[in-house]
Amino acid sequence: MECVVKWVDGMSFLAETGSGHTVMMDGAPEAGGRNIAPRPMEMMLAGAGGCTAFDVVLILKRSRQDVSGCSVSLKADRAETEPKVFTRIVFHYVVKGHKLKPDSVERAIKLSAEKYCSATIMLGKTAEIEHTWEIIETGPSAPAAA
Repeated sequence: MECVVKWVDGMSFLAETGSGHTVMMDGAPEAGGRNIAPRPMEMMLAGAGGCTAFDVVLILKRSRQDVSGCSVSLKADRAETEPKVFTRIVFHYVVKGHKLKPDSVERAIKLSAEKYCSATIMLGKTAEIEHTWEIIETGPSAPAAA
């Protein structure tokens, strides 16, 4: 995996990933940024959310659960002094589907947190991590096309 981050101007940076995608990052106005893009630490938090959501959906699908939606809200606290690492992160999952088994949802979240989500596991080296979740019942999903 690789990434190149280039300074654009002010306190804006453009990241070019090894998979050929770009994302802009910017600093807060009080640090010289223009507030035109997410902060780098916001991107790190978003990456952890994306990593775990990916895992949960994949695990539920492989468990033959009729999952139709998954969102993760993350709330993080940071250290007061430099380096301002994350000290606590709460992940709240809202999983939608038809007749989802609570045990399957809980297992998927646990597997992501403890085995598969590299981002969460890495952040857990400095932060206390908490996971909460809820299930929202929906109608059955449409069958997959042949």
